[in-house]
Amino acid sequence: MNFTTWEPVYGAILADFGFDRASDEHVRDRLADLVGPFDLDRLDVTGETVVIAGAGPSLETDLDAADTTDGSVFAASTAVDRLQEAGIAVDCMITDLDKNPETVRVLTAAGTPVAVHAHGDNGPLVEEIVPTLDIEHVLATTQAAPAGPVVNLGGFTDGDRAAFLADHCGASSLQFVGWDFDDESVAPMKKRKLVWAERLLYWLERRRGERFSVLDGRRDGIDTSVLPVD
Repeated sequence: MNFTTWEPVYGAILADFGFDRASDEHVRDRLADLVGPFDLDRLDVTGETVVIAGAGPSLETDLDAADTTDGSVFAASTAVDRLQEAGIAVDCMITDLDKNPETVRVLTAAGTPVAVHAHGDNGPLVEEIVPTLDIEHVLATTQAAPAGPVVNLGGFTDGDRAAFLADHCGASSLQFVGWDFDDESVAPMKKRKLVWAERLLYWLERRRGERFSVLDGRRDGIDTSVLPVD
């Protein structure tokens, strides 16, 4: 994903939520000051099926049918803790630091890569938590234009950013567990973000020429009007 391709979608996200681009850029720049370059070859998953773990209620049930032994596991936020409780290690955590910072600290200390995201609302978390991490194992990401060591590989929520990261790193196929687009327990803002996550996964599967089973039965209801025409 290059930023020229991503930017129109990013602009639509900003407009939909009323987010401020300058705020995203400010936190991105602070994150850039705190980290160094990350070698994405460490996450090379060429030819692998990558499990993309969301933190929805269905995670534990979905694990029964998922193959987490042969491929890699990229997990969003608190899905990491639940996977670890099930005895499943993750190969990369994707987070904006809003829920389980101690897990981020433990993973980076153990040498597991963590993709830390900067956006306009998490500046205090970036300032507080990132200096406590082993920076060698931090991949810094943004939804704004990339700058310095901070990259933009596509995606908006932790979960769909995990999918875009796996795509960038060469995954042959993506398998989704713990994804619940219709979770009634989440707050209204999260529901709106799940609408975008679904939309972005649809865009990603179209770009990949792959059909994600997590979207089966849902594609006809996805508003694709803001997505670029391939």
